[in-house]
This record gives sequence, structure tokens and C-alpha cells, in this order.
Amino acid sequence: MLYKTMSDEELFNEREKLTKEYDEICAKNLQLDMSRGKPNTAQLDISMGMMKGLADSPLVGEDGVDCRNYGTLDGIIEAKRLLSAMIECPIDNIIIYGNSSLNVMYDTVSRSMTHGVCGSTPWMKLDGTVKFLCPVPGYDRHFAITEFFGIEMINIPMDSNGPDMDLVEKYVSSDPMVKGIWCVPKYSNPSGITYSDEVVRRFAALKPAAEDFRIYWDNAYCIHHLFDEPENQDHILEILDECAKAGNPDMVYKFCSTSKVTFPGSGIAAVAASKKNIDFIKKQLTIQTIGHDKVNQLRHVKFFGGFDGMTEHMKRHAAILRPKFKTVLDTLETEIAPLGIAEWTNPRGGYFISLNTMDGCAKRVVELCKNAGVKLTGAGATYPYGKDPHDSNIRIAPTYPESDELKAACGVLVTCLKLASAEKLIAERS
Repeated sequence: MLYKTMSDEELFNEREKLTKEYDEICAKNLQLDMSRGKPNTAQLDISMGMMKGLADSPLVGEDGVDCRNYGTLDGIIEAKRLLSAMIECPIDNIIIYGNSSLNVMYDTVSRSMTHGVCGSTPWMKLDGTVKFLCPVPGYDRHFAITEFFGIEMINIPMDSNGPDMDLVEKYVSSDPMVKGIWCVPKYSNPSGITYSDEVVRRFAALKPAAEDFRIYWDNAYCIHHLFDEPENQDHILEILDECAKAGNPDMVYKFCSTSKVTFPGSGIAAVAASKKNIDFIKKQLTIQTIGHDKVNQLRHVKFFGGFDGMTEHMKRHAAILRPKFKTVLDTLETEIAPLGIAEWTNPRGGYFISLNTMDGCAKRVVELCKNAGVKLTGAGATYPYGKDPHDSNIRIAPTYPESDELKAACGVLVTCLKLASAEKLIAERS
């Protein structure tokens, strides 16, 4: 029965029943974690062959580079070929970095603050406050970067097609202090949605008031399908190509990494962009480093053999993750859908499920779960400054717990969600 249609007496009885269930859960002293989208041990194990990939092999690249030594600022040619296929860009438009795309994004914002963008005025020398657009709900670590640099963040609502492009176009075209927008365009964090063709084309056709406006296109989940069949996978237009067609070749930075492909702490990352942007970035890199870890780049290349090998590797990830997503979604569908107290996404890839409670309930659900021994990402984390204006969004991360732990955590979650909702409705009727 829908909670909203229950009589006062039925709702009070429901709350009493749930309170008893909750107290019994708390007595179990559980310690379960669904707070971060980390690969679990089984996922890490499928990459262990990479540790043998360089055994008895000369550490020399195909163009004669000794990967043990200094040099090769933008990455060995084999690694550029591998990640350019992954991120769908020409091989000449990519720079290979170290293990973290987040670090590359931080560097990109930092460089813009101190040295501008391709010759523009450094942001820290501008009169006024630099602004970024932030599709919400979104990735908390993106927001942490811009908050760290004192950049004002503006919420842009998301729907199943992507960001509200009417708002994006309005801000970008009218305000020269809007310098960027964060995007996770495919299997978005946390909703799992993929931007529609229309949204991508509208991004590419933007007419920024600022010459140094850039789209920060974080393709973190570009090959992270949950299903093997192409018809069950999301597909997205290639943004660099669309920007070039629209006469805006320099407007986008495209980021990726193998953090959730191989080892999160020991992967390789990259940025793809126009030649003008790449040349400008290299000027900084010549000062910042003599070269990134080429041995690790070679290790990845030898392990996969090519992009086809990477694609097969991702199918093994999907086989591990698919049942976990099903556990969460089936539990929500069975326990919550008939009650009308929440909505959630059903993604075909990525690492998260976005759960929307009744307004004003997310913090209470997270608090109840914490006290019952289940750790979730903090309510509000998917919004700039940690402030969800509706207090409704919770990011669910099914990947890290073992299957039995995940089932237990889902059981706790639905009890807490029911209890918080009943409390909310009773308070509204008082």
C-alpha cells in the first residue's frame, strides 16, 4: 500500500513495526560499507596477470624508447594508441599521465587559475569570481576541486537525457565568468544516465561569452558496461568530433583512466583535446615532469595487447558487477516500489545507482543506516558544497561489498528508508 494513502492509525502502526525491526538490526552490530564506488577484490584479481606482463621482456617501446629511463613527456606510442581507442580520439590528440584522471583534472583547473587557458588571463587575476556549472546530482570530487580553488558552483538539474541545456546555454552565453562545466557524460556518477545525441550536439554548439570556457568531459565510465550485448549498452556521440563540426575545436578537455579497469591505485590516465590545447598543456608538463611512469604504461599495453583485449577484460568486470546491481534493484523494486516513497535509476553501466527519497528524508536515511552499521555516501555529497536543496538524493555503490554483505546492507537500507518516510509523513500530518 502507498504510504501516502495510509490512515493515521495505519501509519503509526507501520512506524512502530519498523522501529522494532530497526532496533533488532542495530543489535546485530553490523559493519557494512556501501559508501564508495571501489572495485572489490574479485575485480582486482582479474588484473593480476598484469604483474607478470613484463617478466623476461625488454622494457623498450616499439619506437626504441627505454621505458626505464627519463623522457617521452606525453606517453609511449603504444599507450597512446590503447587509450585513444578507449576514449575515441586521434592518437595525436592525447597525453598519457600517471595513475589518476582526478589529478589531471585538478592540474587543469590549477593551471587555468595561475596561467590561464591558451594565453587568456589567469583566472586568479580576473576581477570577479570564476564560476563553474555543475550538473546535479553529480560527482563529489569534481565539486571538491572547484570549491578548493574558490570557484563559485552553479547547480544545473539533470534528467534522463543529461543536463538542462537551456540553463547551460543561458549561463555560458551570457556570463564571461562562467569558465567551465563538469560532465560525466556516459553512465554518469551517480545516476548512470548517458547524455543524448541532442545534448552532446548542444554542448558542441555552445557560444561562450568567455573565450577560455571549457567543457570538462570526464569519461570515467566510457567502457564500463554492465551488459555484453551492444543493444544493451549505452552509446554516446564523440564530443571532440562534434565540437570540431560545430566550429568549436578547442572547447573541450576529455579525461579518462584505467582506474576501474585495472588497479585504481596503479592505472594510467589521459587527457584528450585539440592540438592547441595539447600544445599549451605540454608547456606546463615540460616544467612539471620529465615523464610519467612508462614502465606502467608498457605493462598495461602488454597485458591487454590492444583495445579488443581491454573490451574482453571489461566483460569479466561486468560478470562480477551485474548480479550486484540486480540485488540492489530487485530489493528496491520488491520492498520500496509498492510504497511510493522513493525513485531510483536503473543504469546499464557505471558504478552507481541514484536513489531519490521523499524530500527531506535523505539525511535521516543515511543517519539511520550509519547507526545500524551500514555506511553510505553522505547525503548531499552529490551536490556542490554538500547541500542538496531537496535533501533527497543518496548515491548507492553496489560494487565493493561481497554478495552476502550487499544483501544484508540492502535489507538495512530499505528498513531505514521505510522508517524515515513514515516519520516524515507522520510529522507532516501533526
